[in-house]
Amino acid sequence: MKPYRPLPRTAHPGGPGARQLAEEVAVAISYNGSTQAVMMASPADLVDFAYGFSLTEGIASVAEIESVTPVETPRGIDLQIWLVPEAAARQTSRRRSMMGPVGCGLCGIDSLEEALRDAPAVRADLRLTPSQVMEAIAALPAHQPFHDATRAVHAAGFWTPDGITVREDVGRHNALDKLAGAMRGRDPTGALVMTSRVSIDLVQKAARIGAPVLIAVSAPTAHAVQMAQDAGITLIALARPDRFEIFTHPHRIEKARDVA
Repeated sequence: MKPYRPLPRTAHPGGPGARQLAEEVAVAISYNGSTQAVMMASPADLVDFAYGFSLTEGIASVAEIESVTPVETPRGIDLQIWLVPEAAARQTSRRRSMMGPVGCGLCGIDSLEEALRDAPAVRADLRLTPSQVMEAIAALPAHQPFHDATRAVHAAGFWTPDGITVREDVGRHNALDKLAGAMRGRDPTGALVMTSRVSIDLVQKAARIGAPVLIAVSAPTAHAVQMAQDAGITLIALARPDRFEIFTHPHRIEKARDVA
């Protein structure tokens, strides 16, 4: 299934024509035969999504996943994930049922403790120059083919001086999960780069990935800043190819240690 398709529309001025629109399909995430969550997502990079969601939600590590099989159904896609017994038992104990709109990463969580769980401390260290921060944000557009076609999807990238890996989705949380899955087995000492605002759940996911720097084009929420501070993540927002703002742990950015 393609992540976008043309649909007819009438432009004013211009007249009849077609526009590529992003697909948004129901993706069920199932563990050992039991559905854990249903997310509205782009039908691309779904194996990455399975691994990344499992990691960033604290359900299972890469080593604890035995297999992933995407199965198309008449109503959507069932991501059938099989866990080793230890992880399956842990997952059952914290199971949640959720229908996740693309704009929400906490929908369906049934307790305040789960929604506001502490992010794990990030131990990896990294030093970036301001020019490298701006290089990282400037690298995203060349790797956003779905956005170029539709103007309707988010991107999440993992940048190091050696290059950038990017995943896209109609949901910003899904994009980060897909990126986490694509990174499986890689050293997370790099910068996560996102085309969205930063909320607490994105900081939680970044911490589970283990990335020491999170860069976003939009502003963070106040709670996201506090969580990034507590988790040891350098949070950079309102980033453009010529400027950015540092909100937490500025020591990782050279010549920016005087930022509060």
